[in-house]
Parts: sequence; C-alpha cells; structure tokens
Amino acid sequence: MAVTKTLVKAIPHEKSSKVEEWHLSMKYENDSEGDSTYYTSTFLTVAVAANGDFTKAAKDTFNLAALTAMFNTTKWDAVFTSQVDSVITNPVVNAEPDNDFAVPSS
Repeated sequence: MAVTKTLVKAIPHEKSSKVEEWHLSMKYENDSEGDSTYYTSTFLTVAVAANGDFTKAAKDTFNLAALTAMFNTTKWDAVFTSQVDSVITNPVVNAEPDNDFAVPSS
C-alpha cells in the first residue's frame, strides 16, 4: 500500500503576532487516483503552543517541515490503515435475502 500524506491546510491562530495554535489538515491517499485500491481521507488536528508542540513565534517562521512535524501521524496512520482495510481490502459483505425460503409447516 503506497500511502501519500500531504499537508493541505494550515491555519494559524495568533495573539500579539505570535502563533498560539495551528489548525492543520493532512490528506492521505492510498495508491493512485483511478486505481481499484485508491482511497483518500483528510484528517484534522489542532497543535497548541502551550502543550509543547511548538514555541510561540510569528507565522512566517514556520516552514512545511515544522508544520508537518506538529501533525500526529502515528494516530492518523492507524486510522487510515483501518479505513483502507474496511473499505478496500476487506469490505463489508451484506447479507442477501432468500425470498424463496418456504416457512416450515412444523
């Protein structure tokens, strides 16, 4: 399973020109669009300066690597793997009705 992760949105929340919190969105993609095994999901997370995710600084000082490092990929990797398994690898098979079943007489 070739999984690509792309940070697609980063919204800074500032106070006194310093970022207090980031709202981050990461898009996960399994294989390539158009493949029968293609699956995509976007996860959201909030990184807060006070909990040690980062030091308060001006938003322009954060590069892609710093923003990506704040995203909890361990958690979302597991969720995405589970989603791919339940949708692509082992999809749910629904029960089929047997409309011809005859009710036993005794």
